[in-house]
Amino acid sequence: MCIRPDKIKKILIIQYEPFGDVLLNTGYLPFLRKKFPEAHIVVLVRHPYSTVLEGNPDIDELMVFRQGKGLGYIFSRLGVFLRVFRRRFDLVLDQMRGTGSAQMTFFSFARYRIGWKNSRLKFVYNVRVSEGEPRYSGALKFDLLKPLGITQQPFKLFYHIKDESLEYIDDWLRDKISGEFVCIAPGSPVPKKKWNPESYAQAADGIVERLGLPVVLLGGPAELDDMRKVASLAKCEALIAPPTDLNQAAAMLKRAKLLLCNDGGMNHLCVTTGTPALSIFGNTKPINWCPSMMGNYRCLFNPNHPKDDENRFGITPEMVVNMIVEMIG
Repeated sequence: MCIRPDKIKKILIIQYEPFGDVLLNTGYLPFLRKKFPEAHIVVLVRHPYSTVLEGNPDIDELMVFRQGKGLGYIFSRLGVFLRVFRRRFDLVLDQMRGTGSAQMTFFSFARYRIGWKNSRLKFVYNVRVSEGEPRYSGALKFDLLKPLGITQQPFKLFYHIKDESLEYIDDWLRDKISGEFVCIAPGSPVPKKKWNPESYAQAADGIVERLGLPVVLLGGPAELDDMRKVASLAKCEALIAPPTDLNQAAAMLKRAKLLLCNDGGMNHLCVTTGTPALSIFGNTKPINWCPSMMGNYRCLFNPNHPKDDENRFGITPEMVVNMIVEMIG
């Protein structure tokens, strides 16, 4: 199908979860805006992931929905279909490949419906795109825009940090730490991605011993037990960060010298703050999820690690500390 840019006045991007993937879409948004400067750009996103896009200058509107349970889920989904249909979008970009996003694309009845060739319900798209060579996912998302004449270019990820979040973190740091520090985020919503807490504790000790930098443990409310576990096992004083929402966590990362974390959203959040990061990968291949192309971002991955090594992933604390010394030493 031949796409006529002059017919595109209203654009819908579908990427309603999870945190990391929503954030990765911010890389191409400035180029989409430049291509369609007069278009009204909307992103369909589920609460609470909508907070990732608040304050983004290249988005005109967030279409936010909440996902209920049981009958609530059905009515919520029907409500989204109706909202999308009523808006009469000219172009829909479905970055998700899933059944739900494909259904939403279908019920938009948009003139141009762009999706991936390997999607589950690919027949709903009248423009289908093949993914390019494997690389960082923030770059891969550009591939879906090729039919619009937009190709991958040097890009950044964007996340707006509020002034009050920086003030909150600065007030806490003023009382606890004098100078530079390293953040460690040992938690993850996916248990199989979490590096062993004993290993994190030993890595914290190594950072303090070899670099003389204090360590701050960072994470969301659901990851507090992970942080407490690491703090209790470490010989050094590993400080647990104050309660933080996502914006405050980004403010903490902006002040940090480096982040040590698992494969996950924190890794990508560091790209928005310019903070170097070392991420530890277990069973997920890092080629799509390690932002090494974006600057001083590294990962450790041992594809041959034994599967029963209690989430040590064949990666030792010494390997981690040596890498951190190399990165910021």
